[in-house]
Amino acid sequence: MAWYPAARPRLVLALGHGAGGGTATRDLLGLAAVLPADGVTVALVEQPWRVAGKKVAPAPATLDTAWRGLWPALLGGAHGLPVVAGGRSAGARVACRTGRELGAAAVLALSFPLHPPGRPERSRADELLGTGLPTLVVQGDGDPFGRPDEFPEGPYGLVAVAGADHGFAVPKRAGITERQTVTTITDAVLAWTRSPGE
Repeated sequence: MAWYPAARPRLVLALGHGAGGGTATRDLLGLAAVLPADGVTVALVEQPWRVAGKKVAPAPATLDTAWRGLWPALLGGAHGLPVVAGGRSAGARVACRTGRELGAAAVLALSFPLHPPGRPERSRADELLGTGLPTLVVQGDGDPFGRPDEFPEGPYGLVAVAGADHGFAVPKRAGITERQTVTTITDAVLAWTRSPGE
């Protein structure tokens, strides 16, 4: 677990990673670089399977169990501050499924995998709709795991990232730089952390 502390913290944002990699992604590192200046301590959480050097993520139930096991360390590091559960892709699903039971203040879902690519009938919308907490989804509008226009209406916020795929990469022809994409993500999350319940 890597901590990016705010000098005067008002909340902690705990971010898990996806099934295909660790926490060294443009969105997670971008949030860790920007949010502490606005009072948000960021914790980037590596799942135990990654720490053990394995290349394939285990089943969702195992991911949830590991996240539950890590939660006491997050609370301890939060020093009584509210903790927002979040993550990208598979990590977003974990946060959605476990946030309420763990006492999270809200849920941040980056690149939520609404369905497997090309399989919209295998929707995971129930995980997103069932958080029971203030929730923000940040989604690339070219994400094969679910474009923003595929998401059902529900009690959550949704921010579309122009031209971005599941990893928030954009093709050169889009005329958008990686830096602009990361700024779109960090600006949206920054605004939301100031009033996640609204």
